[in-house]
Amino acid sequence: MALSGQRTVFIGQHAVSSAAITALNTHGELSLAQLKKLVEGKGPIFEWAIGWLAREDKVVITLRGRSL
Repeated sequence: MALSGQRTVFIGQHAVSSAAITALNTHGELSLAQLKKLVEGKGPIFEWAIGWLAREDKVVITLRGRSL
């Protein structure tokens, strides 16, 4: 049963990652809040997906003022 849950998280993370890349390619540079709203990110899966993309050097996260 845990294996099924792990697959669901991985598939969800992959879907959010793909949607995030598409949104960034379409809209250009976005804040994390804007990106989360565009891809309808829910719960920690959005943060996991963005973290994974950053570790894979697919996105760059920079601090602008008080937001990321």
